[in-house]
Amino acid sequence: MWTTTQLLQDLRGCAAVTTGAWQVEQVTDTSDTILITCVEQGDLEVHLTVCGAQILASVLLWPTRLVHDSAKLNATLLRDHKILPLSTFGITYALDEDWYELFGALSADATLQNVLTELTTLAENALEVTEAYADQLS
Repeated sequence: MWTTTQLLQDLRGCAAVTTGAWQVEQVTDTSDTILITCVEQGDLEVHLTVCGAQILASVLLWPTRLVHDSAKLNATLLRDHKILPLSTFGITYALDEDWYELFGALSADATLQNVLTELTTLAENALEVTEAYADQLS
């Protein structure tokens, strides 16, 4: 099973980091979170957390206060999430307000390649989602 420390160390050695496509660091206010900045995707930030038997990867999309019609958007997201590989939507409290987030989860026994696939897919999905639902935001 992965620990945060071991996963951080192995991520630092992966090609995306060594080529500069990603920057990887441990979040200073918690020992359980890794911040991956996807430089080639406009500095998109992915938070990665190892908790027990699972690894969670999450991207904050937009604050809920920016949504024109949250009931309409929520219904749309619940229908559309099935077309996004390895990702789903949620609402989380961060930065002193509620945010829509896109996240994925995998086993803490996953291979490094599986973790990399999750991270890459989540970043790609976050960019697609942001573009697809931009008209629903103020």
